[in-house]
Amino acid sequence: MPRPKSKPNAAAIAATTAATDIAAPVAASGATPSTPQLGAVSAPEPCAPAASLQRKPIGLALQGGGSHGAFTWGVLDRLLEVDCFDYQGIVGTSAGAMNAAALAYGLKAGGPQAARDALRTYWELMMKTGAFAPWPSWVDRMIGDGNMNHSPMFALGDALTRVMSPYQLNPLGFNPIQPVIEKVVDFDALQRLKDVGPKLFLCATNVMNGRVKVFEGEGLSVKAVLASACLPFMYQAVEIDGEHYWDGGYMGNPPIFPIFYNCDVRDVLIVQITPINLDKLPTTATEIFDRINGLSFNSSLMREMRVIQFINGLVKKGFDDGGKLKEAFIHTIDAEDVMNKLGASSQANLDRDYITRLFELGRERAQGFLDAHFAQVGVGSSTDIAQRFC
Repeated sequence: MPRPKSKPNAAAIAATTAATDIAAPVAASGATPSTPQLGAVSAPEPCAPAASLQRKPIGLALQGGGSHGAFTWGVLDRLLEVDCFDYQGIVGTSAGAMNAAALAYGLKAGGPQAARDALRTYWELMMKTGAFAPWPSWVDRMIGDGNMNHSPMFALGDALTRVMSPYQLNPLGFNPIQPVIEKVVDFDALQRLKDVGPKLFLCATNVMNGRVKVFEGEGLSVKAVLASACLPFMYQAVEIDGEHYWDGGYMGNPPIFPIFYNCDVRDVLIVQITPINLDKLPTTATEIFDRINGLSFNSSLMREMRVIQFINGLVKKGFDDGGKLKEAFIHTIDAEDVMNKLGASSQANLDRDYITRLFELGRERAQGFLDAHFAQVGVGSSTDIAQRFC
């Protein structure tokens, strides 16, 4: 685990493209890159208020969750449209890592509008990779909840991954996400712009020693993004410098400590897409599996939040190490009331209507956060850490 580079705070202690499509035009001129249209997604109606908000420094932590990351896209799209935050650091895991890479690159190369365009292009291209993904059946479309519980293609793929590994099913290690990331993010330019804009951190899990790995600085690459999103039943482990990595969600979804260790900021906004609470007891095999998956991918975040809450309590009581420690302010944007009705099959759903709904939901929840909690940023936590995570 990296040592703090700046004055530690509560969370630091607690944590104890083809480039020409997007990259070249932005990097060369700072102009907004051209972006494919997304039909219903391409022209969201502006929400009010917007222009009156003064920009505040903040760290951003993006959870993973497959196509549920389209909700995060909607959140980011609205926040960038309002341009109300100065992002000091961005940490992402799995789908959150992909959103984080597109966001950070766009901000570094061209600013908020370039970041919106990079995110939009990423998701447009991802929907086109649906040829490599299962699709919802007519029954799933009729039900319309986003799950693919009646999809023969999903059922077949799920059954195969239970008896055969990706080394057997995909011996060449083809990953359809790689060309998408390479078209959206110019990693050479990202390295040149490392001192511009927000710091970027991508989380993966070291297969052999079980430790969290945070890629940053010179370690940022397309392989780092793929490592962060490497689900072991679907893809071969990603090898980087002789080490092998799986999805970062197992050890940090997302980790908070990279922001507090490396950025001079007290506020962190978590975009959470893996629900903590359920409406009803899981009783079917699918529901039980989905719940186990959700518990696993939230466990590291909840442990980190519990320790942050403990250290915050010490600081409030005056145990601040002579003023060296500061309280960490935590904020969250989520759609738990919607996400807790979505199973694991929905995370592989790249149907345009479904992605559009998640995107629009993200924009709506982002605006709700701004309306209710923007004034709290820089003042205190708008999320009750004890009530939500402890």
